Formats: sequence, C-alpha cells, structure tokens
Amino acid sequence: MATGPTDPNAPRVGVDEWVASHEQRRTYRGGVLGVVERELTRVPHPAFYLAFGIAAAIVPAVTSDGYIIKVGLDTLLYMLLALGLNITVGYAGLLDLGYVAFYGFAAYGYAMLASPKFGVHWDTLAVIPVVVAATVLLGFLVALPSRRLVGDYLAIVTLFFGELFFTVYQNGEHVSLLGFTAAKDVTGGPNGIPNIDQFNVFGARIGELNYKAYFYVALVFFMVLLFAMYLVDRSRTGRAWKSLREDPLAAELMGMPVNRLKLIAFACGAGIAGLAGTVFAAANTAVFASEYDFTSGLLIIVYAMLILGGAGSLGGVIIGALVVNVSLEVLRDPGHATWVFYTLIAATLVARMRPWRWLAAVIAGTAGFGFAVHAIVSAVWPRGVHGQAAIGGVLGSGLRHWVVLPSNPMTIGNVAFVCLVLAVLVLTLLKGWVQKLAMIPTLYLAVFVWENRLVIEPSITRLILVGVILIVLMNARPQGLLGTSRVEIV
Repeated sequence: MATGPTDPNAPRVGVDEWVASHEQRRTYRGGVLGVVERELTRVPHPAFYLAFGIAAAIVPAVTSDGYIIKVGLDTLLYMLLALGLNITVGYAGLLDLGYVAFYGFAAYGYAMLASPKFGVHWDTLAVIPVVVAATVLLGFLVALPSRRLVGDYLAIVTLFFGELFFTVYQNGEHVSLLGFTAAKDVTGGPNGIPNIDQFNVFGARIGELNYKAYFYVALVFFMVLLFAMYLVDRSRTGRAWKSLREDPLAAELMGMPVNRLKLIAFACGAGIAGLAGTVFAAANTAVFASEYDFTSGLLIIVYAMLILGGAGSLGGVIIGALVVNVSLEVLRDPGHATWVFYTLIAATLVARMRPWRWLAAVIAGTAGFGFAVHAIVSAVWPRGVHGQAAIGGVLGSGLRHWVVLPSNPMTIGNVAFVCLVLAVLVLTLLKGWVQKLAMIPTLYLAVFVWENRLVIEPSITRLILVGVILIVLMNARPQGLLGTSRVEIV
C-alpha cells in the first residue's frame, strides 16, 4: 500500500525514525495525570500558541494596574529576545555571547532616527524596517569572520563583540574617526538618549506613555514571529539547523552549506533582537548605559529562560520567559522571596528524600537542632537573638524562637554564607546515613544565611534563588521543561 506525502507513517526526510519515535515509545504515567498527559500530546502545538496569545491579550483588559502591564510588556520583550536566541543557540547550536548587543544596537538606532538627538523624527513605519535591516546586516557581519569557529572559540569572539558594543555606547559622547575628525556625541554616553519619539504611524502616536499600547504591539510582533518560526522549524532550513546543532561535521559531509546556515542563523536571531530593541526604546522613551540594559546580566537572564524552557522549543520560549521574569518580580519583595525559599526547600526534601522515615528524621532533627542552638546562643550571647525575621505572622514568630538572629548580622552572615557553600560541597561527597545526618546542620545553616544575609539584599538574592530553581529543575529534567531529550545509541 502506497503512502502519501501527508501520511503520518511515511518516512520523513532528514529524520531518523527510531529517534523520532522515542517520545512516542515512552511510558506514560498512570491515573488521571497520565490521561491528561496523553490527551495533551495530541493537541497541535499552534493551538497552545494561540491559547497563549488570547490569554495574554486579555490581561490589559482585566486590569488597570500599570505595574502588571509593565511586567507583561517586559515579559513579551524577553520572549522576543529568547525567540531570536533560540534560532542561534536552540536550532543552530551556536554559542552566541554577544546577542544582547543586537538588542542594544537597535534600541540606539531607533533613538537616533526618532528623537531630538540629531533632529530626526522618522515615521515608525520607516524607522523599524531600517533599524531591523541594519541589525540583520550587523549580525551577518559579526558571523562572517567567525563562521568557521565553533564552541568556545565562537563564544569568545561573540563575547568580545558584546563587550566592544558596551564600551562604545557607554563612551559614545566623544566619538571620532581614528582621531582625524572632531569628536561627536553619538550615543550620549552615560546620559544616553532621552525624549525618544513614541511609535508614530502616519502622524498618529501610539502609546502616549501608556504601556498598554506597547503591550499589544509587542504581543502582535511575538505571535507573528512565533508562527513564522513554527513554519521555519518544519522547513528544510529548520531541519538543516538542527542537523548543524547535532553534528556539524556530519551535516557538512551530507552536503549541507554549514557556513551559510550559520550566517542565516546569526542574521535571523539578530533581526528579532533588533525588533525587540525598537519596542523597548519607544516604550521607555529613553535608552541609557545602565548596568541592566544591554549587558551580560541581561544575556544571562535570556539564556536562563531559554535553558529552562528547553533550547529548540518554541513553547519553551513562552514558559521560560514567564517563569523566570515573573519569578524575578515576585522575589523583589523579601516576604514573597522568603515563602519561595522555604517552599523550595520543603519541595526538594519531599521529592528527593527516600525512604520516608529519613525525611521525618531529618525534619525532626533539624527542628531539634535549631531549638538547641537558639537556647545555647540566647544564654551565652543574648544579642544574638535580638534580630527580626524577614517575614511576619506565624512563620516569622516561629523563626524568631528557632533560628539565631543577631541584631547586627552583616559580618556573621558573610562568614556563614562561605561556610554554607563549603558545607554543601562536603554534602555532595558524603553517602548514605552520614549524608542524611549532615543535612541537619546544613539545612539550619541555610536558614541562618537566608535570614541574616541573603534577604537583606533582594536584588542579588532573587538572582541566586532563580539560579537555585534552575539547578533543581535541570537536575530533574536536563533538556528543559518542554525540550526534547537527546537519544544516543551506545
């Protein structure tokens, strides 16, 4: 019986059938969760993307809270950035450490063409294509000399490009052509470029300092590019990128234009970052050389989103950006961060500690150890228990009678943090009942460090907590939440 081109059982070009069917051969869990899991696998991916788009579009309609809408806009910008990085890293497997420079280049490009900086006020329909095209060209030029590089060498070159861009825009208030021309103020240096025009289409302003309009603009851009990438993912180019990611040498031996594929991946990823940069500049009406925008810190956050969601997964881009950015916002509040911290510890113990009697023993041992330490310290050093817990209520009251809380915890908190790192390293070397017993003082030390040091600086602590969440999830699912595990025949 002949099989047509639309037959799902027909052989597919460039796809190993045994590897492709690995996910179908896995054993699903039983019960209600197993039924739900099996049914969800039958739903086409575009249906999930469409559901996300509808749900996101409803958010500004059901709330007038400017903070929530601003967080939603930032999350959509992160999704755009992660979508572009997914092409370079997730599909083509190229380690690009200068990616956010394209984002910054486009933001500054939009600012120069739509602000009083140079007296230029182009229409948005003219600025965006020009800026995105320039960013695509820049991505092509960066990839051109490095197209033969792989792995660490490519990472070093792109990292140098990112740092070069940061240096240029941070010191761009005095730019000359090799010293032969008079110095010009191009980027504004530390002061950046203020008073940027908002999106202006045929004379009609979009936004007027209203983030809701830019939320919908970013959502439309993201949904269009998401469905475009869904089609590319199933095209010859998408399959070629994945082949390049898995084994560049094998892809080249099969006749694939490896260097050309790298150039296309860099250019496409840069173009999406450039589009996000224009929305960022218009929505914020200013771009500055701050320590958060267009730097390695932003790059790490975008990479965390991609890794968490699953490199190479379009749905993972959505999930990763939502989880990471929403988590970072929730963790700004010390009280919320404290609840997340203790919930994370409890969930990890319940998930990993077996048999159950050891879980009960560790919890009881940690509780008894804490009360004993608190009693000893209160008798020997009364000032050591005069501090306040990071959270109120029943939990805070219990912590004040259980954990040592000095009135001036900064120095002792720093020492305890170093001891905690050493304790965790030692814990990984122990086995059996010795490891279980060693967990008791380690858990108490973790709570002490949290209450006396980490919660004091939420800007740093929230990054540490997100890192811990990533480590725990990567331990449980190395390929990311929606990524596909690699199958190797040995």
